[in-house]
Amino acid sequence: MFDRSYPMAREGDQVDDYHGELVQDPYRWLENSDDPETVAWATAENELTEAFLAAVPTREEIRSRLTELSDYPKLDVPFERGGLWFQTRNTGLQDQPVLWVMNGPDAEGRVLVDPNLLAEDGTVAVTAVEVTEDGSKVAYSTSSAGSDWRVWRVRDVGSGVDLADLVEWSKFGSLAWKTDGSGFYYCAMERPQPGAELVQESGPTRIFLHRLGTRQIEDELVFAPAEPNWIPNATLSDDGRYLVISIKQGTCPESLIQVLDLEDPSAVFRALVGDFASKALVVTNLGRSFYVLTDFGAKRQRIVAVDLEQPDRDNWREVIAETDDHLSDAYFYGGRLVCHYLRHASSLVRVHELDGSYVRELPIPAMTSVTGGVRDHEAIEGRPAGNLVHFKLESFTESGSLWQHDLSAGETRLLRQSAVAIEPGTLITEQVFVTSGDKTRIPVFLSHRRDISPSGDVPVLLHGYGGFDVPVTPTFSARGAAWMERGGLFAVANLRGGGEYGKDWHDSGRLANKQNVFDDFCACARWLTSSGWSRPGRIAINGGSNGGLLVGACLSQHPELFGAAVAEVGVLDMLRFHKFTIGWAWTSDFGDPDDPEQYSWVRAYSPLHNLHPGEHYPATMLLTGDHDDRVVPGHSFKFAAALQAAQGGDQPVLIRIGTSAGHGLGKPTAKLIGESTDVLAFLESVLGLTGQVQ
Repeated sequence: MFDRSYPMAREGDQVDDYHGELVQDPYRWLENSDDPETVAWATAENELTEAFLAAVPTREEIRSRLTELSDYPKLDVPFERGGLWFQTRNTGLQDQPVLWVMNGPDAEGRVLVDPNLLAEDGTVAVTAVEVTEDGSKVAYSTSSAGSDWRVWRVRDVGSGVDLADLVEWSKFGSLAWKTDGSGFYYCAMERPQPGAELVQESGPTRIFLHRLGTRQIEDELVFAPAEPNWIPNATLSDDGRYLVISIKQGTCPESLIQVLDLEDPSAVFRALVGDFASKALVVTNLGRSFYVLTDFGAKRQRIVAVDLEQPDRDNWREVIAETDDHLSDAYFYGGRLVCHYLRHASSLVRVHELDGSYVRELPIPAMTSVTGGVRDHEAIEGRPAGNLVHFKLESFTESGSLWQHDLSAGETRLLRQSAVAIEPGTLITEQVFVTSGDKTRIPVFLSHRRDISPSGDVPVLLHGYGGFDVPVTPTFSARGAAWMERGGLFAVANLRGGGEYGKDWHDSGRLANKQNVFDDFCACARWLTSSGWSRPGRIAINGGSNGGLLVGACLSQHPELFGAAVAEVGVLDMLRFHKFTIGWAWTSDFGDPDDPEQYSWVRAYSPLHNLHPGEHYPATMLLTGDHDDRVVPGHSFKFAAALQAAQGGDQPVLIRIGTSAGHGLGKPTAKLIGESTDVLAFLESVLGLTGQVQ
């Protein structure tokens, strides 16, 4: 039995009036991470968690195996500019990937940017890279201690020396070089008040032009959003003629697109897609004809041609029609359209001519994902005039192999094999479909050791996300592999709200429909019992960010279904999430607590506000970072204090607060190993495992 001697958390008298409902918020003071009282509480909580974990006999054994599983060469997808090739690599246990420059896609090359030299503790990461068309300069952004804030610098590729240019207070958006390399377009927000960088509301986002050799204060404002919740992003058309501004309302996937003719000094922005009625992403252009990936008239997306002179939807010309598979992304390489589809959350890649005619499908194994590298949003790398494309394939059981496809010859070849230290064939994945309460079929990947079969007692780690139109596809993690090796079943559920099946799938799990996501996840837990795999006391649930909300909502609604819960950097206070940093942007998925009707949606499932004193809750571990400026640590602090006070059973409620750590961006390898060690040690302890290593 766990000795529940939790650190004292003072209960304040804060009460808020939400549309006539008075709601207590006794731990409001924990939102101030820098307050000495909060610091003392967090320190004591970390000491309690460390004492619990130090007593787990298998902890160091787990750490050793996770270190072995992490120690393999990790190579991201190479890309070409000006005859040179660029790639991020990690030799194995380096804290941060290193940017290399080579003479060929599989050449040895030389180090260009090594972030491991920038901080002794490995907490400075290169988070984005963009190279000029001629390959002579690279703009790279760094982030410190896990913060979302980016600082852009420019390095001369030949000499390896940084120029004097420095751009600060950028967050999220990409960078687009001018064709001649004289400057770049970037997104930036207003500088927050000193000391409030990690909590102050972020916005608005504006687009600037930075000319090399000038100071940031001299940068030209190119685009300012008409509304405060508009988030613009800048790219250049493939021919370099047009500046393309894609605008979203918060995190809503629907986009408005405006373009500026850079060859016409008198030009003004013109609407290519003039409203937010659909998703819209420019794939390429031929003169004034833009190829756009959209869900307008196609819930699983299609490609249409839009004439800039006649952009009304009535004039759109279909190029590639909607199929039963979800068209997730599309690229213009080698004069052709390279289309990345999802079929039941696994990748397919098909090649089409510009007129839409089918060419071929690439030979990709089942239950794998096409993944990319350090360049934002590019899962497949290539060039409009080049025939070679490169991509990486990952699965739950293989760490990632690099592939090359020749669009002209139609040949696909392996460049680098998966290198993780797992004997091939010992771990396997299958897919099942679970029926949710309203009869919706929910795909679930089941990965485990080949010799593990349903026994009614298999320990399960059930993972989910279910939000923001984000698909959860097969990817490798040392944590998942170690869990499987030790006899566990790693189950990954593709819940509504995600991006696996297109618009309807997303819409059925957001706003007023958000409860469907939690129902789906709980249905998966029930199936794991009814199918003969496990039982509630041996099932642990896990998720991060929106997935942390998922865990918090499910453990508060149905604690009887789970033996353990691990919520990482979770959104747990649904009444105040919009008051910090970028939280206001999430109202497109959650709803706005300031609106009476939408308040009723989030109030009904807010984990912090639906705990019941005396209830027997499963063993719970919360994880957050002291520099998380996306989901501020106050969410986890307040929920930990409230759950510890409410717990009526004898199961532990612990919180692990990472130092110099944020939402997950650029987390060093050593910290990842330490975090996963503690999660698995916690689960082995509370689920009653002894570590059934084969």
